[in-house]
Amino acid sequence: MLLQAQAQAPAQPQPAPVKEAGTMMLQAQPPAGGHPEPRPLAAHGPGARGKEGGTMMLTVPAPPQAQPQLPQQPPQAPQAPAPQLPQQQPVGANWQAGSVGYVSPIPVRPTHLGHALAAEWTKIRSVRSTIWTLGVMLVLIVGIGLLTTLALGSERKMDPLLAVGFVGVLLGSLCVITLGVLSISSEYGTGLIRTTLTSCPSRARMLTAKAIVFFGLALVITTLATTVVALLDFAMLNGPAPSADAWLRSTVGAGLYVALLGLLALSVGALLRHSAGAISAMMGLVLLPMLLALFLQGESLRSLQKAMIEYSVPNAIATLYGIPFMSDGPSGWMPLLVLAGVTAVALGGAYAALTQRDV
Repeated sequence: MLLQAQAQAPAQPQPAPVKEAGTMMLQAQPPAGGHPEPRPLAAHGPGARGKEGGTMMLTVPAPPQAQPQLPQQPPQAPQAPAPQLPQQQPVGANWQAGSVGYVSPIPVRPTHLGHALAAEWTKIRSVRSTIWTLGVMLVLIVGIGLLTTLALGSERKMDPLLAVGFVGVLLGSLCVITLGVLSISSEYGTGLIRTTLTSCPSRARMLTAKAIVFFGLALVITTLATTVVALLDFAMLNGPAPSADAWLRSTVGAGLYVALLGLLALSVGALLRHSAGAISAMMGLVLLPMLLALFLQGESLRSLQKAMIEYSVPNAIATLYGIPFMSDGPSGWMPLLVLAGVTAVALGGAYAALTQRDV
C-alpha cells in the first residue's frame, strides 16, 4: 500500500463530509502556533478522488431500532364453555325395544333352531369327510350286497330272503360311526367350535341342530342303501317272500340302527372332544364284546359270554335281519330299543358336559 502526503491550502476551508448514520469520522486538526502544517496521509493511495487526506473512516453498523412495546394486558380468566343443549333424536318406532329411539338400518331377526339347522347342514355338506365316509358306506352296503346276491344266484334257496344285506350293513356302520365322531370333534381340533358357539351362544341349540342334521342324513342314506339291496335280493334270489315286518326291519330298522350308532358316536365325540379317542372308543364298543366273548371259556363265564354276544352290535344287526346268533336273546325290534336307550343316556351326558365346561 502506498502512502502519499497531499498538500492542503490553508486558506480554503474543508467542506464537512456528509455524515451517514452509523459512521464515525476521525479527522486531523491543524496545530496551533504557526508551525508548518503536516500533510495528511491519503488512506486510499495516490490519485484517489473524492476522499480527503488524513481522514480515516470507521463504519459501525447502526443498532436496530427498538420497536415501541405495547403495554401488557392483564391475563384474561378462562371462560366457561357454553352449555350445549341436548340434540333431539328423530322420533321413530324402535321395533326391537318397542320404544322411541335409534332404529338400526340392518335388519335383525331373533334367531331360532332353524338358523342353527341351516348352519349345521351347510357345514356337514361342505366338508370332504362327509362325502368320503358316506360314499364308502354306500359302496360297502350296495356293493357287498350285490356281489353276494350274484354269487348265490337263484339256485340256492335263501331263508330269510333279505338276510344277505347283513354283512354290508355291519361294515357300513363303521363309516357312519366315523362321520358321527368327526362332525363335532373336528371342530374342537380346528378351533371352529369357538366360531360356532359365538354365532350360536345357546350350546343346547347347537348340539340339537348337529344331532338332527346328522341323524337325518345318516338315516336317509342308510335306508336308501338297504332298500336297494333288499330289492336286489327279492328280485334275484330264491326263497319265501318276506313279511311286511321283515321288510321294515331289513330296510327302515337297519337304517335306524346305523343312524343311532352314528348319533351315539356324536355324543361320545362331544364328551371326549378328541377324534382319535372317540373313534377308538366306538370301534371297541362295536367289535370288542364279540371278540372277547370268543375267548371266554369255562362254565363260570358262560353267562357273561352269552350276555356279551346277545347285546353286541353284530348280533343286534343280525337280529334285525332275522338271523340272530342266540335264539333266546333279544328279537324283533328289541335291539333297536336297547340302542335308543343307550344313545339317549350318552346324548344327555353330552348336553350336560357341553353346558358346564368351557370350550
